[in-house]
Amino acid sequence: MTDSSELSVDADIGRRALLREPDAHPCPSPNIGARRNGRTPSLVMIHYTNMTDAPAALEWLCNPASQVSAHYLIDLDGALYALAPEEARAWHAGVGSWRGEEDVNSASIGIELANLGLRADSKMSDASGPETYHPFPEPQMNRLERLLASLASRWGLGPDAVIAHSDAAPERKRDPGEKFDWARLERRGLAIGPGAAREVVSGAASLSEERGAEAQIWARFIAAAQEIGYGAWKRDALLQAFRSRFSPSRLDAPFGADDMAAAEAVAHRLREV
Repeated sequence: MTDSSELSVDADIGRRALLREPDAHPCPSPNIGARRNGRTPSLVMIHYTNMTDAPAALEWLCNPASQVSAHYLIDLDGALYALAPEEARAWHAGVGSWRGEEDVNSASIGIELANLGLRADSKMSDASGPETYHPFPEPQMNRLERLLASLASRWGLGPDAVIAHSDAAPERKRDPGEKFDWARLERRGLAIGPGAAREVVSGAASLSEERGAEAQIWARFIAAAQEIGYGAWKRDALLQAFRSRFSPSRLDAPFGADDMAAAEAVAHRLREV
């Protein structure tokens, strides 16, 4: 439900802002308001739509009854749709937190990527196979890169500003999921990804052999994760979200010192940003 601080956004400003990306197709959503306390964007949150196709997602994001929206949606072929002016507070993040910020909607720009999400393979006749994440095609990733570069330039954002929906709400969200190519964005200087987790932290291996080491490892992992920006979430959800973005090769591995070392390496990298 919209509260009293969800003020209307001037329509003329909205129309001008929608045209910041020249190739964008305007598809204004009514589900927006003013950023609280005069905020400007300091984060960019990446989502997947978890719907059958982009038209279905656009219909939902522009439906007043849904009370959800985003600033942009990128289809599989790279087509870009502008749903809300960047100055506006779109309703995409829901309940969550990042770096202590609990009103993530007021702090962020939301980008939806058309994607089936986590579900059975739609190519199967009865779609009864095991659930799996679905890839993001080249045209879509290419357009996302150009949009992220534009947003970084417009709002003075560094690569540390780009986060996953699952980063801010790991107990209830998993998007953009395990098939999202964070390493690609990292190579282009657009986000922090798995490369930051590859530094070796001295003492990690020896610690794993000590009595009571697991509790110490968890404590250090959680401390590093919270320094990165994660909130005080349940351990399993926190680990899943961290691995999905920073250590995809360890998604099915038992928890251990390598996870702690990876989290501490990412925290160290972010101190340098």
